[in-house]
Amino acid sequence: MTKPDYTTSFTVDKSPEDVFAAITNVRGWWSEEIDGRTDKLGAEFKFHYQDLHKSTQKITELVPSKKVVWHVTESHIGFVEDKTEWKGTDIVFELATKNGTTELRFTHVGLVPAIECYDDCSGAWGFYVNDSLRSLITTGRGQPNRKE
Repeated sequence: MTKPDYTTSFTVDKSPEDVFAAITNVRGWWSEEIDGRTDKLGAEFKFHYQDLHKSTQKITELVPSKKVVWHVTESHIGFVEDKTEWKGTDIVFELATKNGTTELRFTHVGLVPAIECYDDCSGAWGFYVNDSLRSLITTGRGQPNRKE
């Protein structure tokens, strides 16, 4: 039996357009240390956090108010044996309308319990998605990593 990819979701009283705009404002909820465009199909952007984590994401799907997919093309995770654990994985944001609210479902396809960074990485995504991104959507202020 295969273990599932890391997934989390939440519902907010905001429109899909508002949620989509927040997702694509990556500097507003994940990190101010983002280089590149985060709102254009085919664009690539780089993330880095100290010497612990560096990655490059390519936007492979961008369906306004419905879905965003980033494909991780490069990855260096400094605290695990296989530094490239994220390379080739996909980070997926899917939006659905439910009873006048918007549900955001986040899945990191390939981030599974069998890989070494799962506990730390899923915990970090839990914060960035469920706390920081949700806060950006609902209050206009996220809690991204600050510039060094």
